[in-house]
Amino acid sequence: MKRSPSALTAELLKEQGWLVWTVERWIPGANIRVDLFGILDQIAIRDGQVMGLQPTSWENVSARVRKIADSEHIGEVRKLGWTLMVYGWKWDAKTKGWIHKVVDVS
Repeated sequence: MKRSPSALTAELLKEQGWLVWTVERWIPGANIRVDLFGILDQIAIRDGQVMGLQPTSWENVSARVRKIADSEHIGEVRKLGWTLMVYGWKWDAKTKGWIHKVVDVS
């Protein structure tokens, strides 16, 4: 069964004690999704820490890193002191499980 990168990221972080919230929104009629500040799909909090998340497929990690770096809002978001992470996911046929890589773009 196919799982979304957002669902996989939320599940992983919840197991680590994070409270995860989806902040991306769907715009009906336009049929588009809009990210928080144009760069974040999810926010996670734990013990006074805040993490902004951009889950994606393994193949799209570098594109998401570029998207965040090129964002007109990234300077203001970084001033918040949040950790900003891109989580890339793919199915591993050898282990028959999902694997991920994480890029810190804080």
